Amino acid sequence: MKVEVRSLTKIYGEKDRNVVAIEDVNFKVKEEEFVCILGPSGCGKTTLLRIIAGLERPTSGEVLLDGSPVCEPRKDISVVFQEFALFPWRTVLGNITFGLERMGVPREERERIASQYIEMIGLRGFENAYPHELSGGMKQRVAIARALAVDPDVLLMDEPFGSLDAQTRNLFQAELLEIWENTRKTIIFVTHSVDEALFLADRILVMSARPGRIKKEMRVSLERPRDRTSMEFNRMRAEVLSVLQEETRKALALEGLTAGKPR
Repeated sequence: MKVEVRSLTKIYGEKDRNVVAIEDVNFKVKEEEFVCILGPSGCGKTTLLRIIAGLERPTSGEVLLDGSPVCEPRKDISVVFQEFALFPWRTVLGNITFGLERMGVPREERERIASQYIEMIGLRGFENAYPHELSGGMKQRVAIARALAVDPDVLLMDEPFGSLDAQTRNLFQAELLEIWENTRKTIIFVTHSVDEALFLADRILVMSARPGRIKKEMRVSLERPRDRTSMEFNRMRAEVLSVLQEETRKALALEGLTAGKPR
């Protein structure tokens, strides 16, 4: 098994002000598998991803990569965030080569590798552009290329297309699948969108309202490329929505909300 998440619990705060973000989360991800994590706002999806990345330590439990505990950031795990997190003082080429530079890869080799990914993400001719000169979609392509350039075993993605308009988002989903099919990386992808999860994933994990647990696991058996208008796609959408809406209602209740009424 590529990734194993074992009994993860994360508690923030102290004494009487504790917040249990996630509790007893367990799942496994196979090599080359594309797994999407869905859940209502505040259920701990990002916390879970950060722990898998080694960016946060759990209160209890562990994450294993190829049987080895993940206790800190590792070069074989890359993360793509929604906010792009590009270095504004570095060009497209400079951003993509950053990780390779930190790894001590010679300049000629890291520029050769970066060039391959620039071609893959369709940004040939923008090598010397700076982030402020790029659209949101172009910035996200650079972030994905930077994550892939270091050749990680696992790619973690935290709502990477959440800030894009619907048409651009659909295009990027298709492009990400093409990249995944070419590289066969193991991907764990956090999203709020049921449609996005169904279009991308081999398997969907639906999380409960806080404290986040794995409420339901669903295998997506639809053949690729997937038709969002097909009867089977819509049947699965309704099934996932039913589970997600139940947990969203619980999340709203936890926040002291009732339908249509502010706190």
